[in-house]
Amino acid sequence: MPTPARSPNAIRFDVFDVDLRAQELYKSGRKVKLQVQPLQVLAMLLERPGEVVTRDELRKRLWPADTFVDFDHSVNTAIKKLRQALGDNIKKPRFVETLPKRGYRFIGVVKPAPQSAARTAATGEAASVPAATSGRSSWVGRVVRLRCENEHSLVVVAIDAKTAAEREKLDGANDDVGLSLLIASQRLLVLPQGTPVRVLEVEQPLARCEARILEGEHYGRTALLPLKLLMEAKEFDAVRGPRQWSLQE
Repeated sequence: MPTPARSPNAIRFDVFDVDLRAQELYKSGRKVKLQVQPLQVLAMLLERPGEVVTRDELRKRLWPADTFVDFDHSVNTAIKKLRQALGDNIKKPRFVETLPKRGYRFIGVVKPAPQSAARTAATGEAASVPAATSGRSSWVGRVVRLRCENEHSLVVVAIDAKTAAEREKLDGANDDVGLSLLIASQRLLVLPQGTPVRVLEVEQPLARCEARILEGEHYGRTALLPLKLLMEAKEFDAVRGPRQWSLQE
């Protein structure tokens, strides 16, 4: 039976590298375009290579109970797109095996991706942050939780710098309609307090960071977060999921 990769962020199988932190797939060093849900399915299969991941497990992880979706169609589509990206054959699978009425199993051999693989090693991305930065910039690569201000239970964050600048103008003009449009277009994301995120990069002079959302409706997306909204948490295993949280004010 294949054994899981030791690296928490980068895994290799055959000619493929998977960056679990950035949620990116590479084939022979070239990035493969693949949507978020097929990548999430792949990540779940790589958590337990050689073992069955049931359809019910996929549903609970990727489509929470309050999400209204045609699950059977969605998971079938995700598996189909994953197979297309891997060049896999449903009748003679090399990577993703279907077990009728049960689920799926990853049957390839996985191993840690080499440190030199482009954008696949977590240490490579973390090293892009200048060594001179200190304090909260040390959060790069770690998982933290969101803190809401003024006793609110939700926080609104921008997906990129352009949206953040636009939001600042709308806030200054008290333009609630404009803000609502940004939310409707999902350029502004509404997140509950306590949402776990992984810090990808810190912009120290602007006291903000780029982070990937690890739970809820916007799972897998990235956003710009003010550093003051972050709460420290214990070490997070990117392959196995969140462990016990320890929040510090």
